[in-house]
Amino acid sequence: MSRLIVISNRVAAPKPQGEGGAQGGLAVALSAALREYRGVWFGWSGNKTDQFTGHIDFERYEGVTSATIDLEEQDVDEYYNGYANRTLWPLFHYRIDLAEYDRSFAGGYERVNERFAETVKPLIEPDDLVWVHDYHLIPLGAQLRERGLQNRMGFFLHIPWPPSRLMVSLPFHEGLVLSMLAYDVIGFHTEEWLDSFRNYVQRELGGHCDADGTIHVGDRSVYAAAYPIGIDYKEFVAAANSAAARTAFDRLKKSADGRRTIIGVDRLDYSKGLEERFLGYRRFLEEHEDCRGQLFMLQIAPPSRGEVHTYEIIREHLDELSGRINGEFAEVDWVPIRYVNQGYGREDLAGFYRASTMALITPLRDGMNLVAKEYVAAQDPDDPGVLILSRFAGAALQLKDALLVNPYSKEELSDAIHTALNMPLEERIRRWRSMNECVKQEDVVWWRHSFVSDLEKVDIAHRGTRRHDVPSLAPQPIRP
Repeated sequence: MSRLIVISNRVAAPKPQGEGGAQGGLAVALSAALREYRGVWFGWSGNKTDQFTGHIDFERYEGVTSATIDLEEQDVDEYYNGYANRTLWPLFHYRIDLAEYDRSFAGGYERVNERFAETVKPLIEPDDLVWVHDYHLIPLGAQLRERGLQNRMGFFLHIPWPPSRLMVSLPFHEGLVLSMLAYDVIGFHTEEWLDSFRNYVQRELGGHCDADGTIHVGDRSVYAAAYPIGIDYKEFVAAANSAAARTAFDRLKKSADGRRTIIGVDRLDYSKGLEERFLGYRRFLEEHEDCRGQLFMLQIAPPSRGEVHTYEIIREHLDELSGRINGEFAEVDWVPIRYVNQGYGREDLAGFYRASTMALITPLRDGMNLVAKEYVAAQDPDDPGVLILSRFAGAALQLKDALLVNPYSKEELSDAIHTALNMPLEERIRRWRSMNECVKQEDVVWWRHSFVSDLEKVDIAHRGTRRHDVPSLAPQPIRP
């Protein structure tokens, strides 16, 4: 079996299965996939260096090798904080009002993708499958092709792909998309994101799409499809039944003192709809005075991207809003919102999920959202909680028995909370069984098999002699 070479912006160092650690969906998914392969996971260490040298730090555990590099401070500012998180992230989440376009950002993005290509290429053997992940590394495939790599290469986007009318607001958007055609397989979470990509290719690049999923632009062809990511179901169910999870369950139940718990777990990010969620909960408290003191919201929101000014503003707004709601509705022995700015391990979260009457997962736009699936997997089959889920999360297309809401509507959020509180046990069980079967069957192993099996089918011998020039994303090319 070929090795799997996974390349992503950040790398979670290999660790024993079930050990607490990173909460990110990509980290969880790829750790599960690599356990089944003699694989290598390459990316940025998260550390800075005074001068980039290309030095690689290796760490090995149970057949999985992590290979990480340090980046210069300018790289981090321009590539990561800049183009990735101040340009692409808001644009791809439909927030062009927050997107910042700066020539230095695009230059840093190109430069770091070049450095990734130069550093990782010597690690790749002829039969390896190369799987590149997410918006940080869109041009990496073209950079590797330019350096002679002929391996089967796939790319998976973990965030939405915006409609064409938004995508064209990105300077040199054609160059970014053309660079994606260096891959053999391109994956999205949902048919909606896939359709948006196809529409762009047809409208802006003059390409055409075959019924079998193949996209053609000039002499380039690539297979594109939807592969909804899942969780490591068996591992998460085991985590939910662990001693640590039971301790977390008891801790939350004891502190609830007989009250019902609404839980939300999200990175502190404007795409997660936290402000809208708080306002919807406030509307519920206004409309249902009899429920005050009978429940509370536990919102866990670890800070993210603290060096990006937009995220500082989000935290300030949420601090102010949660304080205002608590000040308005709290009693001596009850506060309506417990707002926590720290992360927890998977076992703790699993225990918190099971102890909660409902989960309020209401992103304004989300590629998938694995928290929704984790909440379902953590439930007690005999007394499951209710999932309230945004229609604009990719997971909504699979978890159809959740209470689906428009996160922009305070009324819908309020009504959904009231419905969940009064939902009969029989209906809760029916809805949970349907969602749990989906989460169980379409798990991370199914996701990985689906993508990698399509990548393995690529016929290199008949791929053709396609050129893969690397289009510039800025007016002044980085290379001479």
